[in-house]
Amino acid sequence: VLYGDTDQPAYAVGTFGSRSAAISGAAVHEGAVRLKRKVRALAAAAFEAATADIVVTDGRVHVRGVPTRFMTLTDIAEWAASADRKDELAVRASFDPPDTVFPFGAHLAYVEVDAETGSVKLLRYVAVDDCGPVINPMIVDGQLHGAIAQGVAQALYEGVVYDRDGQLLTGNLTTYLLPTAADLPEFETDRTETPTPHNPMGVKGIGEGGTTGSTPAVVNAVMEALRPLGIHQLDMPLTPFRIWGAIQTARSFRQSR
Repeated sequence: VLYGDTDQPAYAVGTFGSRSAAISGAAVHEGAVRLKRKVRALAAAAFEAATADIVVTDGRVHVRGVPTRFMTLTDIAEWAASADRKDELAVRASFDPPDTVFPFGAHLAYVEVDAETGSVKLLRYVAVDDCGPVINPMIVDGQLHGAIAQGVAQALYEGVVYDRDGQLLTGNLTTYLLPTAADLPEFETDRTETPTPHNPMGVKGIGEGGTTGSTPAVVNAVMEALRPLGIHQLDMPLTPFRIWGAIQTARSFRQSR
C-alpha cells in the first residue's frame, strides 16, 4: 500500500475530520470489489469455467463444488502476467463523497465538586456513540477512550496562560496540566450502528466523537452542581481556583443581600 503525499497534488484538503475511513476506506473498498471481480474473471479463463461459478474465499479461488482444485491469488497474478496473456492483477479505484458524514452519540458525566476547595472529581463517565458499521472495534474503543480523556482535560485541566508582557507561563508539562489515568474513572462505552448512505461501507469517522461529547458533558455536569449556588457560567478550564473563586463570590453576594 502506497500512501499519497498531500504535498504533491495541486489541491488537497488533508485528512482532518475523521476522513480516513469514510473516504480513503471507501476508495479501498471499491478497489477491493473491482479486484475481486477481476480475480474471478481471470480464474474463469484459467479454469475454463463461467465467472458466476468462481468462488473466492480465504485467499483461494476455485470452481464452485470443486474446492480441492484451486489457485491462490499469487497463482492468479502469475498466470495473468504470463507471456500468453500479458495482463496484471491490478485495478484502479477512486471515491468522491457526495456529501459529508458525521458520527453522533450521547455522553454523560457524573462529577463531585468540593465546595471548600473547588476541586472536581469525575466519578463516572458513560458514552454511547455511532460511527456506522465498525471495521476494527479495538481502534474505535481506543479512539473513544483517548478522545474522552482529551475532552476531560480541556474541561478541567488544560489552560494556556500568559503574563502581562505576553510571556507564556504554561510552556511545558510542569505548568501545563494534563490528567493521568489516576485522575480518570473507567470509561463505560457502548455503540449503535447506523450506516451512512454517503459511502459504500456506511462508515463514519470516530476520531472527534469522544472530544466533541466529553468537554461539554463534564462542563455541564460541573455547572449543574454549582447551579444551586447561583453560578451559571465559568470559562474553561474549570480549575479548582476558578471554581473556588466563583463559590466565594456567590456566597458573598448571598450574604450581602
